[in-house]
Amino acid sequence: MTSGAQVLRYAVGGLGLALIGLGAWLVVAEPDPLGVLLWLAGALVLHDGILAPLVFGVGLLLVGRRQRGLWRGALLVAGCVILIALPLLVRPGAPPNPSALPLPYGRNLAIVLAGVAAAAGAVYLVRRGRDRLRRVRPQRDPGADARAED
Repeated sequence: MTSGAQVLRYAVGGLGLALIGLGAWLVVAEPDPLGVLLWLAGALVLHDGILAPLVFGVGLLLVGRRQRGLWRGALLVAGCVILIALPLLVRPGAPPNPSALPLPYGRNLAIVLAGVAAAAGAVYLVRRGRDRLRRVRPQRDPGADARAED
């Protein structure tokens, strides 16, 4: 007898195989399938050769740091912003529609990244100040006064 988890596993596996087949069919149907395969190979090399080791290295640098979740979040937001803006920055030639990129994306990307860094730094400083105040002025336990009178 098959369990519900096993049925779900086979259904998801079948869906995955169907999507792989669709992707392969779409690559073959392209006018330049070799160009698509070359792009996919480049994306694989970029991810596995540069991006993944870089993320791993930054993760190792953050181990044991205070507020590492804050820094991970800031790096995640910065990475997403870069991934969105990068294709527009590295595209060769003028855009087909001049109104699509009317502003300097490089400068604006730097401004957004500086804003992310400033926001993360401000949150870090606020949290650090709050922690410092807690150490200087510990929270009083209201039950301690009642126990002291006993």
